[in-house]
Amino acid sequence: MPAAAPWYLLVLLIAAGVTAAMTMPVRALAIKVGYVDMPSDRKMHDRVTPYGGGAAMFIGVAIAMLAGSLIPALRPVFVGSNEAMGVLIAAASIFIVGLVDDFRSMSAPAKIAGQVLAASILYFAGVTMYQLKLPFAGFVVLTPGVIPLITAIWVVALTNAINLIDGLDGLAAGLVAIGAGSLAVYGLRLEFLGLLPGQNIGPLVAVVACGVCLGFLPFNFHPAKIFMGDAGALLLGLLMSASTMVIGGRTPPASGVTFFFFAPLFIPFFILGVPLVDSAFAFIRRTAKGQGFHAPDKDHIHHRLLRLGHGHRRTVGILWLWTALLCGFVLFPLFDPRANPLIPFAALALGVVLYTWFHPGLRQQAEESLPSAEAPEEPADSGVGFGA
Repeated sequence: MPAAAPWYLLVLLIAAGVTAAMTMPVRALAIKVGYVDMPSDRKMHDRVTPYGGGAAMFIGVAIAMLAGSLIPALRPVFVGSNEAMGVLIAAASIFIVGLVDDFRSMSAPAKIAGQVLAASILYFAGVTMYQLKLPFAGFVVLTPGVIPLITAIWVVALTNAINLIDGLDGLAAGLVAIGAGSLAVYGLRLEFLGLLPGQNIGPLVAVVACGVCLGFLPFNFHPAKIFMGDAGALLLGLLMSASTMVIGGRTPPASGVTFFFFAPLFIPFFILGVPLVDSAFAFIRRTAKGQGFHAPDKDHIHHRLLRLGHGHRRTVGILWLWTALLCGFVLFPLFDPRANPLIPFAALALGVVLYTWFHPGLRQQAEESLPSAEAPEEPADSGVGFGA
């Protein structure tokens, strides 16, 4: 790992500590001003729960980035570039969009417009991808005219993916913590191998995202004392989109080294595989029903696991483990390139398992084929721990 790796760990601890320290004061303020989430038939919680986690996270992001700028070993990330400031301004803008949406639900077009605004800030600050490695085509350098579009699509996709998966206590924060931590290790490993310059901001942003999630998670795990709300989910999606673009879209060609199949094109799809797969299923499902993409339903991956009989905590634990497994596919070949040929087949096997398990019609068809007397009863969420 690079010599600066211990300093990245310090930034992670600062992000986690500040977020944890701010969570309960923000929670008290949220209760006082009525910034709370009310129970409803489409939500999984049964009691009034305050928002505000997104605010604690944003404070954690800002202070951790400031602390990083004061560490001499990390100065190359900040000197001669507007990228760090661009990330902070984009994070602030999308946090405000989420905050407004939490207080009074925004229309889907208005929400997308806010996400595009944040993406535009990233683009003008230079926080974007420059090239892609495509199967059978090698490295493709992106033209200036297409970079803004790809940046906007990427930010919109990841922010909505994190927002949609934020349906159970601790789920989104845990998934992003695992994914962001893995991405930081991946980026720092590339720096150590000389394939990513030390001034790349991606590992720092990933470390900060991981830190704020770790700081928030103890207060958000079931039963949650506080929710991150759209303000937090969109913020995390913005941080993940920024870090994946500047790591995955700037890794230069490496002679004789594959690292991860067609890396770095598919790396974000593995690190954030669970929320992206869930978003893809949601888009297909709602389009087939003639509904808008933001129409709420209870057919997300976590809802299906609950209906299979898993409790709240166990469902979250299962999806955490899936994310850790997918991240392992990214990191293991990076440290042992001999594993590269196995990755496509392992990925295909995982895809088949996911499709079989979560296909929208399979469970319904199975239940309909049973006699009415044998039809399984829908289990109630028992909140049983992961090991139960």
